[in-house]
Amino acid sequence: MKKIIPQPLLLFDGVCNLCNSSVQFVIKHDKKQQFIFASLQSDATKEILLQFGETNLNLDSILLITDNKIYSKSSAILRISKLLGGFYSLGGIFYIIPKFIRDSMYDFVAKNRYKWYGKRESCMLPNKELKSRFL
Repeated sequence: MKKIIPQPLLLFDGVCNLCNSSVQFVIKHDKKQQFIFASLQSDATKEILLQFGETNLNLDSILLITDNKIYSKSSAILRISKLLGGFYSLGGIFYIIPKFIRDSMYDFVAKNRYKWYGKRESCMLPNKELKSRFL
């Protein structure tokens, strides 16, 4: 029996500075406070992904789970922008770019993210205000 997954759930590389900055951006602009977050390195994430039959954990991709579907790479980013609404929903126009091109650009940044933005020794710990939004 599947557990209920908080919707939408954003899974990110907890030691990546770029990923942590992206999560901070989403938190700041998530006016509805609809997103829940978890580090890809967490046990909760591993358990959730197993519910979807995912056994290969790829730390090179942001993942978004919403409506019982997993979005990764550029599709996750575009879906997040849509869910943020307002001006950010205009990012959906990039769906016209074929997925293999969008994901190639995503992979290039993902491959170099530690070199360009750095890496933390451990995952980000949310403050008291945000703790309820993290698994």
